[in-house]
Amino acid sequence: MRLVAVNRRRLGLAALAVALCVLAGCGQAPDGVLPGYVEGEFVYVASKLGGRLDVLPAVKGSRIAAGEPLFILEHDYEQKALDMAEADLAQAENTLRDKEKGLRAEEIDQLVASLNRARVIKSLAEIEHSRRENLYASGSVSKEELDKARTEHESSQAWVRELEAKLATGKLPQRIDQIMAARAAVDAARAGVAQARWNLEQKIQAAPVSGLVFDILHYVGEWVAASSPVAVLLPPENVKVRFFVPEALVASVSPGQRILVARDGIPEPVEAVVDYISTQAEYAPPVIFSQGFREKLVFLVEARFAPEAARTMHPGQPVDVRLAGVSQGTPQP
Repeated sequence: MRLVAVNRRRLGLAALAVALCVLAGCGQAPDGVLPGYVEGEFVYVASKLGGRLDVLPAVKGSRIAAGEPLFILEHDYEQKALDMAEADLAQAENTLRDKEKGLRAEEIDQLVASLNRARVIKSLAEIEHSRRENLYASGSVSKEELDKARTEHESSQAWVRELEAKLATGKLPQRIDQIMAARAAVDAARAGVAQARWNLEQKIQAAPVSGLVFDILHYVGEWVAASSPVAVLLPPENVKVRFFVPEALVASVSPGQRILVARDGIPEPVEAVVDYISTQAEYAPPVIFSQGFREKLVFLVEARFAPEAARTMHPGQPVDVRLAGVSQGTPQP
């Protein structure tokens, strides 16, 4: 799990970029051309837990793919906590299995052996009781000897029944309330493992998106506070152009419309697709005042580039936007 904050970071680049354009002599914009600037929506990657920054494979200005290592905080404590939680889970699962299967095999074997011995004694007692009855009928033994044989016979029968009951009970699992308690202990142990693993994952952060490593805010050896961003990423799909359309032209602009974006030093313009048109009119910002724009109502418009074209754009970069003669569709690089 990671903390990712998306910030529409302007850094004053909007005003600065167009101001430089004006100072450079933009003045009156050519017909059909609107001044604008490139903007990025940045992804700030942070950990919910604080710690010392131990590993920083990400390099400022390089590109990174989603899932690649971004930074690692010290995590010895979290690793040991996960190991302990997994050991507790294994113990709880073993206890549950033991309660669900009743007595161990060795204990069952012991009961079976005792039962077999009791059955032999019962057979001998039954034979002796029958013999004593015959002897008593012939007057060869006393009443006391017959009663003793009868008692031993009945006692051996009771012993066999007792051992048979113990064997049947031993093959059953323990009481349902004990099993339910053991299952609850397993669920709690699993939750403990999940929590410990989440804590560890917070210390080992991977890139949540693919894009440019725009900035590094902490370096190896520094203490990073909880929720403090370490790296700033700029995915290509988060790069857009912003420009202001005069009130007289806004009706001719619609979402999905293609526009052409030209940059200094690049002869061929690139395409972008309009995806946002402000519903509120505003006066042209002073920084883009010119003879053609002065004191006119304008509307903010945003358009996005194809990923290939977005990789060549730089936030704050001044551009010229042309609306005329462009159809609708998906942007092409």
